[in-house]
Amino acid sequence: MSKKYYRMALVAWALLAGTTAYAQNDQTLATQTISRAKIEAHIGFLASDELKGRNTPSPEQLIAARYLATQLQCYGAKPLPSLGGYFQQVKFKTQKKSKAKITFSFNGKNFEQNTHMVAIEGGNMSADGAMVFMEYGKEEEFAKTDVKGKIVVVKAGVGEGTDARQWFADGRKKHERAAKAGAAALIELYNNPMIPWRFLVNYLGSDQLVLDKGTGKDAPGSIPHLWLNDPDWKEAAEMKTDAAYTAKLSITGMEIVYASSPNVVAYVEGTDPKLKNEYVVYSAHYDHVGVGRPDVAGDSIYNGARDNAVGTVTVLSVAENIAKHPTKRSALFVLFTGEEKGLLGSEWFIENSPIPHKQMVYCFNSDNAGYNTTKAATIIGLKRTSAAPMIEQACKAFGLEATDDPAPEQNLFDRSDNVNFAAMGIPAPTFSLGFTAFDDAINKYYHQPGDQPDNLDYDYLQKFFSAYVYASRLIANAKEIPFWKEGDKYFEAGKKLYGK
Repeated sequence: MSKKYYRMALVAWALLAGTTAYAQNDQTLATQTISRAKIEAHIGFLASDELKGRNTPSPEQLIAARYLATQLQCYGAKPLPSLGGYFQQVKFKTQKKSKAKITFSFNGKNFEQNTHMVAIEGGNMSADGAMVFMEYGKEEEFAKTDVKGKIVVVKAGVGEGTDARQWFADGRKKHERAAKAGAAALIELYNNPMIPWRFLVNYLGSDQLVLDKGTGKDAPGSIPHLWLNDPDWKEAAEMKTDAAYTAKLSITGMEIVYASSPNVVAYVEGTDPKLKNEYVVYSAHYDHVGVGRPDVAGDSIYNGARDNAVGTVTVLSVAENIAKHPTKRSALFVLFTGEEKGLLGSEWFIENSPIPHKQMVYCFNSDNAGYNTTKAATIIGLKRTSAAPMIEQACKAFGLEATDDPAPEQNLFDRSDNVNFAAMGIPAPTFSLGFTAFDDAINKYYHQPGDQPDNLDYDYLQKFFSAYVYASRLIANAKEIPFWKEGDKYFEAGKKLYGK
């Protein structure tokens, strides 16, 4: 063969090879990096006894974080330049409450720690002066009320709904408003039948890990934040009168210990010159609850295989795949610390985001309690965004049915890290193991020592991970990025964020 024809043959072969590679669809590409052996190895390490349940913060959790960063680096996912590495350090403080004493009094009435009050946040202090009552401590109430130097009292919640996690989230916002307005302290009146006071005391009366947002005079942690039990709204009725009450608040013996723990973050740049400026976020939390009360077999390590080693490996799977076969949009992989402590890692990430919020166009979270069917993947919020057809297509391709939340009474959408993205307006469903109800089959493993790697169905998990990766590729390569369905709770926030 002449050199001329040899060169022509090489060009033709290259063109044919390129065309064949280009023709490979996202379903084919999704399967090229996933294997049962890798899935078992990742979960086996992350949920091993040696990592002692990956509590936040702990030395064992840091080992998990370093393992995840190393995997991402091996795949070729890069650290964000603004972070200077694969870690985004999240600052925490633990409030040691065992020796604390809290007293509050107004109009001749006295209230004491645990019996009547629990501390959410704040250190030792003493205040003796004016008290001001507001209904729910909304922005407009603070805007028209002088609270500087005063003890602010509001009702917990916002007047509708009884989900305790949402009450905590609303309370953090009120706390920030009160601190910025110069209040001496914030007290929320608690009246929620969903969680009786005695259960709340058992939870909040012990040491509490919270975000350390600074110690300046305007920082939320600079003033105390407490809940006061008011089951019949008697105190609220008395306080909302026009009488000018004074109050005394004293907190002594509160010890605060500072620590940090990392979010693990990496990215792969997109291939499209324009769309690469948009980031699809693939997220999961890698922490669990650590060591706790032993089960009947004497096992006290809460391994967290389902919750959330599975979710963590879901993100590792898509990271390996996209690093090898990049998508049109850029990919941002985020593994959160402190989810089990109140979604703290994702809250920190959103408030200190290394990427502008409007450039994060979709968040595909993965979190799990367990599964009671191997024929489905349950997507919490499936129908809330226009990505539903793509997710359903991906699941069907691997023999799974994409099902929506079967337990709305659990309010699961607002109980995982996705909600901190959703609150900003970023579309953010959660891809979960298949379940038909939050029943005994789920509770058998949910936050139990029995949630271990050796009782997982790895054939099912291979289908589950493949479906997630395929759906992720469809979303990241779509001509138009999916958005909230009109009328959704977060639709207006999304319109505002993206200027729609």
